[in-house]
Amino acid sequence: MTIPASLATPSRTRYIITALLFITGVINYLDRTNLSITAPSLSGELKIDPVTMGWLFSAFGWTYTAMQLPGGWLADRVHPRVIYPLTILVWSIATLSLGFVAGIYSLFILRLAVGVFEAPSYIVNNRIVTTWFPERERATTIGIYISAQYVGLGFLTPVLIWIEGVYGWRSVFMLTGVLGIIAAILWAVVYRDPGKFKGINEAELKLIKDGGGVPELSSRLAEEQAGRKSFSWVDLKVVLSKKKLWGLYIGQFSYLASANFFLTWFPTYLVQYRHMDFIKAGLYASVPFLAGFAGVLVSGFLSDGLLKSGYSLSASRKIPVLTGIALSVLIVGAQFVENPALIIMFLAIAFFGTGMASITWSFVSAIAPERLIGLTGGVFNLFGGLSSIVIPIAIGYLVQGGGFGPALALCSCLAVVAACSYIFLVGKMERVQE
Repeated sequence: MTIPASLATPSRTRYIITALLFITGVINYLDRTNLSITAPSLSGELKIDPVTMGWLFSAFGWTYTAMQLPGGWLADRVHPRVIYPLTILVWSIATLSLGFVAGIYSLFILRLAVGVFEAPSYIVNNRIVTTWFPERERATTIGIYISAQYVGLGFLTPVLIWIEGVYGWRSVFMLTGVLGIIAAILWAVVYRDPGKFKGINEAELKLIKDGGGVPELSSRLAEEQAGRKSFSWVDLKVVLSKKKLWGLYIGQFSYLASANFFLTWFPTYLVQYRHMDFIKAGLYASVPFLAGFAGVLVSGFLSDGLLKSGYSLSASRKIPVLTGIALSVLIVGAQFVENPALIIMFLAIAFFGTGMASITWSFVSAIAPERLIGLTGGVFNLFGGLSSIVIPIAIGYLVQGGGFGPALALCSCLAVVAACSYIFLVGKMERVQE
């Protein structure tokens, strides 16, 4: 006897997708931040001053930002099973090649290449989450794959620093590049849309669809885009003309200031400006990253928990984000203490808050026009990319005087801007209509 789909127990194949996203998130952020890990020794060998290092840190952001709109356009048109393995493979080869650089120019060019091919990653992630997960599970899923960046950095930073100490800074780039190539193969072999994924049952498909997921998103987009392959300025006008969406864009640029400090200058701050031993700095550096990991998970589970408990979508998504932003303001406190444990305490609290605030991709999933989720995500990530350009360069100039106080104050002030943007511009969480 056939059991009706409404009575069957839903399968759990969507959790395989969560695992894929998590693994890719670890590798994605290792590849974009491995320069920060190698910077203290690399800068000495290649004779790189702080201002030049700021520009090198920002190189990734230049192309990452420039490719957000093309990346969003591609994410709406090219199937994730095609675009994701291809981009992971190419950025990983560029990362591997960093282990063979002979000077600043080759280093800069390869970092530009990594930025180009990592650009579509989180846009494609958002399309996959919209395809595979009901609304009540999205913040948790987004929190899990975003937490991957902190897990990788938290647990693996001491390991990579040890590897660098034994085998040299070039080995860090080689290892992370090889891991990316393995991930590209994994995506090509495993990923499918819900309707074609082995092991999924009708009950899980119904759970996804009834909960606000769009399991048929790929086929729907293919139909809508048929005969309309060129970029549309009208579509761009739509995603640039809505106040709610501008609230997301400004908030993303501003709250990421603290994240970009941690992802670029943080190890250098501990070693060169707080005079910590290199190996000890690696152990200390892991604490804020692990705090960030905890913050992301707490935020994702809290947000979906509030939604399931009857809170509105606006309250469920905004409460964790705004709480996190409030905590991230405390980053400036590290400048007023000298004890290493207290320095790390302030930074860990701030990065816990930054982690809590990082589920803002759930805002895009809930607010963006359905037909333009990829393009909206592209603009959203473009502003995040602008932050990854501006903040490392700004810090490079601000620390020329020998202190990090102004740089940390900048991060705190921008966190306040982010909070105001989410409160006053985003307003109620509801999908924008074209």
